[in-house]
Amino acid sequence: MREDFLLLNPGPVPVTREVRQAMSEPMVSHRSAEFEAVYERAQDALDHVFTQSTLDGETTASDGTSLVFNGTATMAMEAAVANLVGTLSGRGDDGKVVPLVNGKFGRRFERIADRYASVDPVKATWGHSLDLDAVAETVDDDTDVVTMVHNETSTGLLNPVEAVGEIAAEHDAHFVVDGVTSIGGDEFRIDDWNVDVAVTDAQKCLAAPPGTSAMYATEAAQKAFDGDAAPFYEDLDWHLRKADSHQTPFTSAVPLFRGLAVAVEDIVEEGMGERIERHREQSRAFREAFTAMGLDLFAERNDATEYSNTLTAVSLPAHTRENPEAFFDAVEDRGVSISGGQAHLGGEIFRVSNMGGLSSEQILRGVRTIGEAFEETGEDVDAEAGVEAAREILR
Repeated sequence: MREDFLLLNPGPVPVTREVRQAMSEPMVSHRSAEFEAVYERAQDALDHVFTQSTLDGETTASDGTSLVFNGTATMAMEAAVANLVGTLSGRGDDGKVVPLVNGKFGRRFERIADRYASVDPVKATWGHSLDLDAVAETVDDDTDVVTMVHNETSTGLLNPVEAVGEIAAEHDAHFVVDGVTSIGGDEFRIDDWNVDVAVTDAQKCLAAPPGTSAMYATEAAQKAFDGDAAPFYEDLDWHLRKADSHQTPFTSAVPLFRGLAVAVEDIVEEGMGERIERHREQSRAFREAFTAMGLDLFAERNDATEYSNTLTAVSLPAHTRENPEAFFDAVEDRGVSISGGQAHLGGEIFRVSNMGGLSSEQILRGVRTIGEAFEETGEDVDAEAGVEAAREILR
């Protein structure tokens, strides 16, 4: 692979030299004081990221705990649901979950919840906004948990967490939010949005290697956890007890924890306000660039739902949809990686990420590469207009 290969796919994202160096340090025991210091560093920085993800650095939560898991965010998603509504016998009739689904990862939450409780989902076409009236009609006093994806990576929509949090709070339902591609890159307000559990992934906006994930559990959520009803590996009562001594219940992926600690400390050093504004500016640059080329953004927003600030989804033109592989190959031949659509959106859209620590030059390179790839494969786009539109935003 060429040295300047650029990852613009929605995870894994590029990691810094310092992160890679931390992962290559000599091995230590996961029960050593050296590892405990690494876990503590990661946890302290994650506390900052989870609770100060605002433009002005305002603290948005104060009574919770950050946990780090030996597994990607799907593990954290399952742990949250299972510890709040799980039963020892599997799916139970005594728990009700309302999953909100308007993309692949909302559907993943639904599939997870279906293993542990009765589900009553609220669904919208992928790429379209959720109907908040339907949410209000579905969530009731028998609802134990509402699940939602903040930034739906499969479609490029930023969902209305605040509005749904108000509905969940009215019925004393626990609110579990997938912030996998927003936390560390966009605003996230735990208390203001009535979030009980927030989860994120190392390989997204945190700009760490894939393989670990993190959760912020409020005090209210912790009191409701039933670790005995969850999978053995995901017993959150156990994870919380071990976290008090900066440990995990089982063998920790020491190199990955080291890389995560450095990555989240870099976020603290940059400052959450600056990091959020940088992500928002870069996403505007992508949107303006692709529109200037003559392309159409995929998702449809309304008053409650915005475009993602960390991931841009664009509809493939009709000519390219006839042979999308040629377009994606032309992008990769230029040393850049982007992603296509998932599930039924395969061959219909492309997705480009600005998560992590990308520079303006890398964003411009991505725009130019995509424009040139379209031109090479016979699509009628104005690549130079796209570059100029992005450059104007990034000035």
